[in-house]
Amino acid sequence: MVAAASVVVAVGTAAGMLSAVGDGRGSDEARPEVTSAPTLEPPPAVPSPSPSATASPSAKAGPGKERKASPRPSASGTGPQRRTAPVSTRLYLHPESRVLDWVRDNPGDPRRAVIESRIADRPAAVWFADYSPDTVASRVRAVTSGGAARGHVPVLVPYAIPGRDCGGHSQGGAPDLNAYDAWIDRFAAGLGGGEVIVILEPDSVAQSECLSAGARADRFASLARAGRVLKEANPRARVYFDAGHSGWNDPAQQAGWLRQAGAASAASSDGVFSNVSNFHSTDDEVAYDRAVLDALGGPPGLGAVIDTSRNGAGAPPDGEWCDPAGRRLGRAPTLSTGEARIDAYLWVKLPGESDGCKGAPGTFTPSYAYELAR
Repeated sequence: MVAAASVVVAVGTAAGMLSAVGDGRGSDEARPEVTSAPTLEPPPAVPSPSPSATASPSAKAGPGKERKASPRPSASGTGPQRRTAPVSTRLYLHPESRVLDWVRDNPGDPRRAVIESRIADRPAAVWFADYSPDTVASRVRAVTSGGAARGHVPVLVPYAIPGRDCGGHSQGGAPDLNAYDAWIDRFAAGLGGGEVIVILEPDSVAQSECLSAGARADRFASLARAGRVLKEANPRARVYFDAGHSGWNDPAQQAGWLRQAGAASAASSDGVFSNVSNFHSTDDEVAYDRAVLDALGGPPGLGAVIDTSRNGAGAPPDGEWCDPAGRRLGRAPTLSTGEARIDAYLWVKLPGESDGCKGAPGTFTPSYAYELAR
């Protein structure tokens, strides 16, 4: 088994995608250094709102979800190539993010038009990576109310599980599971009553091998509780659990852990998510997610969502995970994939937010964004 952990780097209170962290913006510094990249896969569709903008005024860049690409080659897709769905006008573009800040602040930059049309104008997730129980409900509410006002669907990422990233680059989160449970209660209080997608704790299941059996069971019980709390607070919320990615754990092993974490229960879960901040091809992820869902069991309505933000060229052959060269944007965010059991293609990781090699971890780096988008 290859331990291909997806590293999520949290800078300060949060880094990466749009993140809802406190009231501070965090660092928006960039380190321009443009390099060429292949053409997009597929060609970009007409831009539509994208949560790549931060959460609320108090929300900013989400955790810089750097995920290690698997050292072993991912299985190549065998299914027929499908046409790319257009950007979904139903996904919510939150009006604040580091990429939107950069676009506004750099009107004369020659890279601006490409970055704006192919990244900034597309829906992306809003991350909540800091442990701030006093403000999390209001920050979640700022995003969900904005989506509801437009009739659009926000994508939210709670990322505060204790011991996250096994104490690695993205260590942090709540001090213990009791505190985490209380934080989730407050997170849920901000969900409102409109449609919303929740990507529940990236890496929390796939990377749980670092925990003792007892600690793993406790985490899984807390995740199952979180799913129930979120869905009870808003019956229209769709909650997805961590399936890692196609180059990581065996589908049967991953499904066994997911079952323990409540992902097979309709009271907690709408299915699984995969490839967050990683690079594995959409075809590989579709096949992998279906295998996980088959092994998971549960109600027939369970589906999967895939992070396609940086997977247009597939995973790098050498397993590089930190801003690898030659990557490109993947399929546009959409709730209409045309694939059975695949509920959405989402941009969970904001393209252009560095893993820490082309820029400071979690910061928007225009040279990297341009390389992905050109």
